[in-house]
Amino acid sequence: MRLKKKPTQKAGLLEETQVHESTTTSEVIEEQPNGFVVAAMPLDEHQNQRLSELPKPEPENRTEQRVESRARLLINDLSKMGIIELRELGAKYGINHDLLITLKKQELIFNILKGHTEHGGIIYAYGSLEILPDGYGFLRSPQNSYLPGTDDIYISPSQIRLFNLKTGDTVYGQIRSPKEGERFFAMLRIEQINFDDPSVAQNRIPFENLTPLYPTEKLDLETSTEEISTRIINLFCPIGKGQRSLIVSPPRTGKTILLQKIANAITANHPEVYLIVLLIDERPEEVTDMERTVKAEVISSTFDEQATRHVQVAEMVLEKAKRLVEHKRDVVILLDSITRLARAYNQTVPTSGKILSGGVDSNALHKPKRFFGAARNIEQGGSLTIIATALIDTGSRMDEVIFEEFKGTGNMEINLDRRLSDRRLYPAINIKKSGTRKEELLISEEELQKIWVLRKVINPMDDAEIIELLIDRMTKTKNNDAFLKSMNTPYSSME
Repeated sequence: MRLKKKPTQKAGLLEETQVHESTTTSEVIEEQPNGFVVAAMPLDEHQNQRLSELPKPEPENRTEQRVESRARLLINDLSKMGIIELRELGAKYGINHDLLITLKKQELIFNILKGHTEHGGIIYAYGSLEILPDGYGFLRSPQNSYLPGTDDIYISPSQIRLFNLKTGDTVYGQIRSPKEGERFFAMLRIEQINFDDPSVAQNRIPFENLTPLYPTEKLDLETSTEEISTRIINLFCPIGKGQRSLIVSPPRTGKTILLQKIANAITANHPEVYLIVLLIDERPEEVTDMERTVKAEVISSTFDEQATRHVQVAEMVLEKAKRLVEHKRDVVILLDSITRLARAYNQTVPTSGKILSGGVDSNALHKPKRFFGAARNIEQGGSLTIIATALIDTGSRMDEVIFEEFKGTGNMEINLDRRLSDRRLYPAINIKKSGTRKEELLISEEELQKIWVLRKVINPMDDAEIIELLIDRMTKTKNNDAFLKSMNTPYSSME
């Protein structure tokens, strides 16, 4: 049995408290008031004698029945509340009114949690783990887009080793309030890792060792007769689980609205999919609109944030997605946009001395390519789908260089056309330039033959005429099956 120093953060310095560490146990039973963590493991007589000398826990922690009777509070529920609601709740816990109106949101949550524990309540929390270079980590809240804050949860190095935790793991468990000299709440008992039993995480296969395959299971985006955008995508450029999709978009062609419709279709038809919307360098009002429109986890770093913040958020989202895929979950990331993410990496990577045209450093595009390249269908189960937008025709040479580097790396491409959006034809999809590689793995043979015939028929037509024709025909049919059956009419009626 070893005694190890446990680092905690205080004013940027490390402070030390003693923690009883075990590298062979599977579960921490409880933490004693003196800071020792008692673990379930085979003990010899000498160790039993030493444990018997430790102070006994408080009476309220003696039985699980007693713990269950205490009031529970989830930190993440507080993060979703507005500042007015938090002030009202803080007043119920006896926080001084003059103090309430001066506290920021995260500070207010911190004080409410301390008040809750002082009243005998217990606290639970979940978040994504970020492991720091010193070996310990913190749970970052998705409600704060993984921004470090006072309400982050401390995870000790012994717990990280015990449960084989990695950066990006979604951890849920019971936490305790800070002791004297500590600044952060600490994890007391881990109950779930990536929505599974903690034992599953100890035996998982690393993401890099999983076998990638072509997508074979289609994400059905068809929801209603009126949603023409997703119906067109379903026919001409289907998306499968594990697809690496690129939406090539000039400014003001409706890419954000298209992403919203894709997201809503996925949540409606595929509740088993874990959906994350990642907005990089976007406007704050667009973030709010996305949060209110889409029932998914929306993570953002707006244009008024630093480039290092863009990079940190993107890497946390990617690591979280990888950990879920290791647990055989299907994950979809909607990224808007990969061009701005590449710009952020261009500002943060160390200068290599080799500058491409447009001012792009030769090393800058490696990490955004690694992000986009993580999308894959896994043979052992699970998948990671990434649908990213790429900006073109912005007047920036850098954006053109970034697009050229990503061109051809995806296995599905949707091209939006500015000429169509100028004529207010939505969706402004250029059908001729859009398509999916290996689409025969996602579509039945009969349906595929009809789609190929349809492409031959519309190929001589103008892009605007194609969209007008599809909108007209699709609004008159209930669904895509009925639309394809209507193709049995003579081709002259379609032209």
